[in-house]
Amino acid sequence: MSDLRGKTALVTGSVQGIGLAIAEALASAGARIAVHGLAGDAQIHEVCEHLRQLGAPQAEFFDGDLRHADQVAALMEAVAAWGGADVLVNNAGVQHTAPLAEMPREMWETILSVNLSAAFHTMQAAMPIMAERGYGRVINIASVHGLVASKDKAPYVAAKFGLVGLSRVAALEYAAAGSKASGGVTVNCICPGWTETAIIEPQIEMRAKAHGGDREAGVAELLAEKQPSLRTSDPAEIGALALWLCAPVAHNVTGTSIPIDGGWTAQ
Repeated sequence: MSDLRGKTALVTGSVQGIGLAIAEALASAGARIAVHGLAGDAQIHEVCEHLRQLGAPQAEFFDGDLRHADQVAALMEAVAAWGGADVLVNNAGVQHTAPLAEMPREMWETILSVNLSAAFHTMQAAMPIMAERGYGRVINIASVHGLVASKDKAPYVAAKFGLVGLSRVAALEYAAAGSKASGGVTVNCICPGWTETAIIEPQIEMRAKAHGGDREAGVAELLAEKQPSLRTSDPAEIGALALWLCAPVAHNVTGTSIPIDGGWTAQ
């Protein structure tokens, strides 16, 4: 769908889950991949080698704790020295469920920092360079919780709603950058519903306990509550959409928030 040879993509949180699936899709299209995330040396080596085998001419790891603005700045400086991000995917995220009255203050700060503020800092660093080149893609992995709320997720929902708003502002500010021929600069959100990743495991386990530890029953209950298709998404499906958004044909797709949620937000 897209030829990304000669392009560089930074995907935060790309050592597992949705981030890795997106990195795999972009690598298969020939992009160099700046890998980022929380992992040990062995996993980092395995992921980078895996992406090179898929087609990335280079895949290297870039460190940076997204809770801290100075480390995000250092991350972006290192990527800029490597050639700069033509594609920026803000995927890294953290989650903690608790009622509003019981949510630890430090979790509010952590979730807002990683899920929202880090995206602001990466976009602020990367997008002026994209505009100079006439091509750039920012893909922010939001959530259905950037479109609708759920109980017990105040900081997560606040951050994801904020990410959608931030993306719309950036889309407007950079809408005229580049041209149809160069591909332009676009900013979009992908909003997954229940997807088979580690971040939903605590919620599955909580429901499974009510069914004697039956994980499948826990998944079924989770889906029945919100997702009409009664099917989870695979991370590779998110990767396929991210790759399409990078294509030149998507030059006028900007400022959108695209659900992959089995009808959740259609209700």
